[in-house]
Amino acid sequence: MSEQRFHLTAKEILEKDFKQGFRGYDQDEVDKFLDLIIKDYENFQKEYDAVVQENNRLRREMQSSSDQPTRRMPAVTSSTTNSDILQRLSNLEKHVFGSKLYD
Repeated sequence: MSEQRFHLTAKEILEKDFKQGFRGYDQDEVDKFLDLIIKDYENFQKEYDAVVQENNRLRREMQSSSDQPTRRMPAVTSSTTNSDILQRLSNLEKHVFGSKLYD
């Protein structure tokens, strides 16, 4: 993302001088319009920079999470019976609560 996709900066817009012709545009009107463009361009640039930073952060998070092994619960198959599920729950309770469960 290092390539610059914009042709103008807000400063270049601000400093742009137009040649005056015999019947040129109203200079105040052009200046007001360019001021509005500059504000929009600056806001757009700030928002773009924030999106690029967020995108980079999310990419780093995804990269770091893909480096870590994922822990998955064993899939419950149709051959699993209710007694198997109850036995697993009992073992989990014993592991989590230990001896406190039976006191």
